[in-house]
Parts: sequence; C-alpha cells; structure tokens
Amino acid sequence: MAEVDSRPAAHKFDIKPIIKEKLSSASTRSRPAFQPDTHLAYREAPKVLGMKDIGLPEDVGISPIAISEPFPLFTEEAVNIMRGEIFTNEVWENCMHSTEFAGCQLRGHCPKYAPFMYDAWTNPKTLAIVSKIAGIDLIPMIDIDIGNINVSVQEPLKNPGKLVNQSNDDIPVTKWHVDSYPFVCVVMMSDASQMIGGETAVKTGSGEIIKVRGPQMGSAVVLQGRHITHQALAAVGGAERITMITSFRPRDPLVPDSSVLTSIRPISDHSELYFQWTEYRVEVLQGRLQIMLDMLREHHRAGNPTDVAKIKEFLKQQEEWLSCTNKEIVPV
Repeated sequence: MAEVDSRPAAHKFDIKPIIKEKLSSASTRSRPAFQPDTHLAYREAPKVLGMKDIGLPEDVGISPIAISEPFPLFTEEAVNIMRGEIFTNEVWENCMHSTEFAGCQLRGHCPKYAPFMYDAWTNPKTLAIVSKIAGIDLIPMIDIDIGNINVSVQEPLKNPGKLVNQSNDDIPVTKWHVDSYPFVCVVMMSDASQMIGGETAVKTGSGEIIKVRGPQMGSAVVLQGRHITHQALAAVGGAERITMITSFRPRDPLVPDSSVLTSIRPISDHSELYFQWTEYRVEVLQGRLQIMLDMLREHHRAGNPTDVAKIKEFLKQQEEWLSCTNKEIVPV
C-alpha cells in the first residue's frame, strides 16, 4: 500500500498511516449525500453482554447493557466515502492529534470537512439502531466527538519492517481507560478480513479480562464506555487499523449524565470544545428546567400543596450539574 505524500504539519510523531488513499484537497472530493436505505448495512440486533454479565451492578451506568458483539452498520460504499473525507490535506493539517494515549487521532472534522460522516451519525435511522442496541435512547454527544478517528499502523517511518502497536493481539492500541462520555459506537474502517486480533478488551468487576472479537469493515461495537474499563487491542495481518468512534449521551435530559472532559481536553481545540460543552450542558439544563416548570404549574393548578422537599432536591441536582460544567472548563 502507498504511503501518504507528505508528513502533515500537525503530526508530532514520526509515523504515517499506510493507506490506500493519497492525501488530496477536500475541494476535489465529490460530496455524495448519506442515504440510510443505501448506506446502512444493519439487519438484526447483535448479541450483547449486560453489566451483570461482566460483574457490575446494573445501576452503575445509564443502561443495563455493557457491550455488544460486532454487527454490520455501514456498507463498504459508505465507509469508502468516509475514508475519502478524512484522507484530505485539510483534515490532516487541522485535525491531527498525537498523544501518549493514542499516537494518531483525527478529530473535529465533522461537519466542516466530513459532511457525509456527520449526516450518517446524526441520521434518525442510525440513532435508532445505536439506541436499540444500547438499551436507551441516545443522541451524539457534541460535534467534536462525532467520527473521531484512531489510526494504528504496522510500520514506523524510520524503522520499516518493525511493527508499531500491532505485534500481537495482546498489544494495546490504546491504554486501559474509561471514556469521558456515556456510550460509544466503534466502527472498523479498514479491511479486516486478513486481521488476527483487534478485539476490544473489557475488565470485569472481578478484574478478569473479556475480549469481544474485532469487527469487520463497516461493522460496529456499542460500548457503555463511561463505566467500563476497556482498551482496543492490536491486530496483525493488515497494514492499517483505522477505527471511527462516535460518542453518545442520553436524549432524555432527566437521565443522569456523568460526562467529563478528562481524556478529551488534551486533544481538542479548547475554544471549540468549551463552546460545544457549554452549549450541550445549557441545553440539558434548559430541558430539565422546562420539565420542572411544567410539573410545578400543573400541581399548583390542581390545588396540590407545593412539594418543597422535591423542589430543593431538584435545585441541588442542578447546582451539581452547573458545578461539574464549570469544573471541566479549565482555562489555558
């Protein structure tokens, strides 16, 4: 497979993905529209592991579902269109991040540079699929965490022939971690037909490790990542391992949401991140306040006494919500 033409300016490490595509300008790419009837490959619900199946209480998270088996989500055509959107000079120059946690990430490209990808993840039919498998109605977290791309390669620039992050299926692509957000959906964007390994490893409540087999191209895994310690394991047999991760939160503003920015802050443009974070938190607060206001008025009109204890409990919860919102905004 051909290497990319030149090292992107934002690339901080001496590695490049070995990919089919050469980087080109986004202006030269066609802009097909996402069509769910054409581009979704989903047929039936996959098997899932519940929180109790991995030794965790069901009330730890926002759903009794822990992780799904891989299932077809996007067609090969859809994946190739998405690959075309991310392998552009604009994306690699403006959206590339390298950290100790993950050596090569692309994020913040939706919707500006990847409108097809953005439309795919925000389409009602896609959301219905992810929500059904997760066991709770979900919506994308914030735009900056739609279609986050992790790139793992077999060959470093300075040491051809030596594997990077992919020497066997016990070598991690990412470190053990919990996610910053309630749920994630991880999609394989590489041809995995010749890969061995590539599983998602999950730690159980007793500390044992369960491996969920790696998906094929276009297939996905849904994971309640905020409350489950996990990592992506490497694979051999393919020159690349490119995965796309989209984060989700509950649609219902009254459902508890323990989102933070711990792992997101170091790999994001702070101005854009804090705008989107504050916007989402205020929108949720608005929803909660409107529900409370409607209930308060309804009870009063019905001649019921004002439930002071309930009001104070609600207000305390919103104080905690605002406190967490403020705490996660760390000035540079």
